Amino acid sequence: MKKLIALAIAAGISSAAFAAPETYTIEGTHTLPRFEYSHLGYSVQLSRFDKTTGTITLDRAAKTGSVDVTIDTTSVNTGYALFNQHIQGADFLATAEFPTATYKSTKVNFKGDAPATIDGNLTLKGITKPVTLTVVSFHCMPHPMLKKDACGATATAKVKRTDFNMGKNAPYVGDEVTITIPVEAYKP
Repeated sequence: MKKLIALAIAAGISSAAFAAPETYTIEGTHTLPRFEYSHLGYSVQLSRFDKTTGTITLDRAAKTGSVDVTIDTTSVNTGYALFNQHIQGADFLATAEFPTATYKSTKVNFKGDAPATIDGNLTLKGITKPVTLTVVSFHCMPHPMLKKDACGATATAKVKRTDFNMGKNAPYVGDEVTITIPVEAYKP
């Protein structure tokens, strides 16, 4: 009997040490990636995308994971309809030809129990470049209203417009763009 109890305890410890990866679906109404850039040195302009989908997979025990995000670039929201059309034009997002931007991770790097940086590839306007996201906040818990497991994070990165063939008016309109991705995701 003692051997059976010891075996059951060992199996329980063993299975806890090898927790399975958990997949979360990005929730679009709380995931609104934004970008900011200098406008002629006068101000920092801030715009966002209103439609984002994707998945986040985490194995916190193994300290691994993956991120797969798709942004509908036609949902760009500058706060002004005419400027939305301008940003969607060929000189910038070229949404008629490239209606989505994607970010696919190659590695999620943990610091302690939380993701700290995410290495991956950003594809924008048909051009793919490596981009590292820095995770500035991360939190998982049961969602108090939906009664589902949920995780949220905010990640940032800096990219150059010219790297993605969107350099019109650079350097007057800043070449460096700060991307901030606030994300909430739920287990199905």
